[in-house]
Amino acid sequence: MTMNNAIAARKEKGFTLIELVMVIVILGILAAFALPRFADLGSDARSATLEGAVGATKSAAAIAHSSWLADGSSPGTVDLEGAASVPMSTEGYPTATTAGIGEAAQINDDFTVTPPGTPDGTAVVTVTGFTANPANECQFTYDQTDGSVSLLETGGC
Repeated sequence: MTMNNAIAARKEKGFTLIELVMVIVILGILAAFALPRFADLGSDARSATLEGAVGATKSAAAIAHSSWLADGSSPGTVDLEGAASVPMSTEGYPTATTAGIGEAAQINDDFTVTPPGTPDGTAVVTVTGFTANPANECQFTYDQTDGSVSLLETGGC
């Protein structure tokens, strides 16, 4: 009977040193694979923010165009909720400026609309305060002639 007590007492002592070392090694391996995945989340965040701005721009252009049509297809500005007197193009979409699409989509604080109103009616929208690498990445183009968004580039974010 004393032999059964010795085996039972030995089982209650806890983990062996080998078991603890193996757990630490496994956790180290998992951390080594997980760390690079979470190291640079800024790029993913900027890409997601840019894609959100594309959606906001498309929606704002459609809503402003609808308001322009409802007002008789002639006013030079439209009033939207949160954005008063948004300047409109002759085609009935917000102009390719900060005061136009920037105000209509309410992206002025986080994005820069440049150049403000080029002759062809397009503007490049970029993340404010961020320099893309390469320079023509992390941006999209808005066209005031049809309210479309094109050339979404997220590679340099």
